[in-house]
Amino acid sequence: MSVKPGYVKVNIPSGENYLSIKKNLVGKNLHTVCQEARCPNIAECWDSGTATFMILGSNCSRGCRFCSVTHGGMLPVDPEEPEKVRDSVIEMNLKYAVITSVDRDDLPDQGSGHYAKVINEVRQAGVLVEALIPDFSGREEFLDKIFDANPDVLAHNVETVRRLTPIIRDHRATYEQSLKVLKYFKIRNSSLITKSSIMLGHGELDHEVVKTMDDLRGAGVDILTIGQYLRPSRKQIEVTEYCSKERFKMFENIGYEKGFSFVASGPLVRTSYRAAEAWASRRLVK
Repeated sequence: MSVKPGYVKVNIPSGENYLSIKKNLVGKNLHTVCQEARCPNIAECWDSGTATFMILGSNCSRGCRFCSVTHGGMLPVDPEEPEKVRDSVIEMNLKYAVITSVDRDDLPDQGSGHYAKVINEVRQAGVLVEALIPDFSGREEFLDKIFDANPDVLAHNVETVRRLTPIIRDHRATYEQSLKVLKYFKIRNSSLITKSSIMLGHGELDHEVVKTMDDLRGAGVDILTIGQYLRPSRKQIEVTEYCSKERFKMFENIGYEKGFSFVASGPLVRTSYRAAEAWASRRLVK
């Protein structure tokens, strides 16, 4: 097993904004992917006053081997969650909010209707919304609910290369299905900013990562983020390798050559990454 290099180590979360946001979320019984997925950037982002809300509960109906979110034991959906997220966004004085969710295959519409309500509420507060969505099994009637809510940025993660998808992701989350979801939104609105993410460190080969970039560009994806997989706990799949900063830089350069409008590539980069959000914000307010 690879030894963790110093550049992937992070500070213990602290700071006035961090504690204030945590108190706000606890008071409204809201969840963030920052906490549930044990994001390494939680201290930096929360101290800057940003957060990624995770809706539809804290338990996921799928069991991807890299993810620390609790799997199974599905809980009832809080009908007041759309208003609670809106109120938190206002109290946190956000200009750009990222909304993501667990998979809810147990629900009749897989949670798409509830997700759309959250987007609508946050947009009515005058805040830009990035929707980081699950695949909703690729069902267009569910994807249409998200599209009709009119998010400013649509994100969905392919996560890894085609070969490793069955090993790393839940069997219901296929590589082709993720590409189909991203392409569907771009076909419906060619000007909609779309975004996806790749993890490194599972044993993917360079040419496989480049092919994934080609596939994402073929689906019209604008923003690409590439980060190092960090094992959240012993329950998740082990890290195969820790990639060098030079490898991340190489893929960043290739990404721009492939035509992505923005590429964030580095060990601690995640989908909801401040640099990517800042780029999208600048483009949206022009």
